[in-house]
Amino acid sequence: MLAANALPKDVPTLHRMVIERDWEIEHLKLQLAKLRRWKFGASSEAVERAGQIPLTLEKIEAMAQGVLDSATQRSSEASRERRNTAPARRQRLPEHFPRETNRIEPSESTCSDCGGEFKELGKPDEAEVLEVKTVTFTVTRHVRPKKRCCCCARIVQAPAPSRPIERSFAGASVLAMVAMWKYGFHLPLYRQCQMFAHSGFNVSRTTLMQWVAGTADLLAPLAHALARYVLSGSNVNGDDTPFRVLAPGTGKTKRGYLWTYVRDGRPWKSRDPPAVWYQYSPGRAGKYPREHLKTFAGTLQVDGYAGFNKLFRRGAPAASARITEVGCWAHARRGFFDLYEAKKSATAKEALDRIALLYDVEADIRGQAPEVRLAVRQERAVPLLDSLYAWMVRVRTEVQRRSALAKALDYVLKPKRWEALRRYTQDGQLEIDNTSAERSIRGAAVGKKNYLFFGSDAGGQHAAVIYGLIETCKLNHIDPQRYLEYVLERIADHRISDIEELLPWNVADKLNQPEQVSQALAA
Repeated sequence: MLAANALPKDVPTLHRMVIERDWEIEHLKLQLAKLRRWKFGASSEAVERAGQIPLTLEKIEAMAQGVLDSATQRSSEASRERRNTAPARRQRLPEHFPRETNRIEPSESTCSDCGGEFKELGKPDEAEVLEVKTVTFTVTRHVRPKKRCCCCARIVQAPAPSRPIERSFAGASVLAMVAMWKYGFHLPLYRQCQMFAHSGFNVSRTTLMQWVAGTADLLAPLAHALARYVLSGSNVNGDDTPFRVLAPGTGKTKRGYLWTYVRDGRPWKSRDPPAVWYQYSPGRAGKYPREHLKTFAGTLQVDGYAGFNKLFRRGAPAASARITEVGCWAHARRGFFDLYEAKKSATAKEALDRIALLYDVEADIRGQAPEVRLAVRQERAVPLLDSLYAWMVRVRTEVQRRSALAKALDYVLKPKRWEALRRYTQDGQLEIDNTSAERSIRGAAVGKKNYLFFGSDAGGQHAAVIYGLIETCKLNHIDPQRYLEYVLERIADHRISDIEELLPWNVADKLNQPEQVSQALAA
């Protein structure tokens, strides 16, 4: 802070200093609001729209001037109240759970009034109570007797069955459970050790780490097959998330990254199975996504991270030059959302409402064929984009250069980015945003809050292998733990040239998973 006697005397300089301080204060307030929402607020970026009904541009402009339809609001509130007061249905316990019958007979064997014999009257009353058992371990003892021929003394013995991890007593079901509990249910290994000890089995965290590493090594060929499948598609969504990683010999952590690449054609009725492929890197430099995508040719939908730019730049290597950028409207609206949440800016709210009209179009065509999606976007979304662009250009001339609103507008109006943001309207197989990639990485983001860090770069690579298979199973409504157990029982003896046969969608009909599991994964 400057002392009063150190302030400049001329008014223009003082005026410039005040403006700069205002910009700095606005920036700090915005950062503080973002941090507060990250720490204490809801993760959703939904903004309440008037009555939650589709809006027209005329209504948005009216809302920007403070004109609200109170009747629509009251109708929406009444409808919401009716939904909240609807009676809840009693939940039925899943049919695939084992049942034990406890028949409770009356204490009297004969009638105390007349001494007569009792006979059953109608159907008995039944009520079900859910019980649980702790983890129960079983030990399979492989007995291989030797036999000798009585005539020639020849000795025979059956070969020993292969184990998932050589010289380890861990079976496929245990390895699958440990991997699923850590990367599917985000349960750190030390907690698993405590749970196992509670069931009577004491095992060290080091042993579990070795099991996880051995499991990932076994599944690595499947991860490579998953990569070939994902990158053979015409459209891929990409994203990344940072992880803390132990730095050897320092007692501190460094930063590593998990990258996710998603192939998912369900929004346009593609029959190709959806899949997720993960990669780990010790840094976030652009060389890593370039290496990951060196064999890919098609459209790549990502956020505005500069590390992807060389993939789209003219004069790039031949493989990279075949990649076309598709922008993400979820990231484009985020600057306006942060500003609205922090300052309730009417201009930011209008930007959000105009962008919401684009999402209304997408809601109407989700699950439709590509040609239908393309036609509707050309008819409805393109005019909305033209209007949005003209409005943003006009607003940009009216706001201060370094304000938060100017930064949000500049992010969208950057020529190359605006072209990428419009590109989804030119192809019915493209999406409006990159949320499929963000959803795929959500499990990893939850996991790092529980187990805090990877023990090494190798640990990050192991996580990438297992995360990819678990998330792919979820996309295909397959129980990941059943799948991992099935694969680990067979992969050691499976021919590497036929590894695609063990991809999740190719073995789904062999897993015998209950219908409730598929429904839960689809929810």
